[in-house]
Amino acid sequence: MIFNKPRVIYMIIKGINKMRIYRNFKDYHIGKLRDLEEAKAYLDIALEDYEEDGDTEEFLMALRDVAEAQGGLTKLAEKTDLNRPNLYKMLSEEGNPRLKTLGSVLHELGFRLSVEPIKVRD
Repeated sequence: MIFNKPRVIYMIIKGINKMRIYRNFKDYHIGKLRDLEEAKAYLDIALEDYEEDGDTEEFLMALRDVAEAQGGLTKLAEKTDLNRPNLYKMLSEEGNPRLKTLGSVLHELGFRLSVEPIKVRD
């Protein structure tokens, strides 16, 4: 999954020097997502993309990345009382989570569902 957004690219370039301590981009990416503000920005961008194209896959994969960064899917499954294989399936490309389940996962990762007004376009 690659975000084609200028601010994500900027965030990546901004931290590129720090990346040298990691073995690969995935390690760097997961390391950055341990910070809740970075994780929030990442999830916000995935939701913005969903709003544009209606594709849930990108958001679910972003949520999975954040879950990995915040301790892993096994730990998340234990905290949410969800079956681990079902959690993996829910956060896969074909996932289709219920709102209650999504809320539970977000809560355990330190986030909550919220609603914002749509900005008026000229």
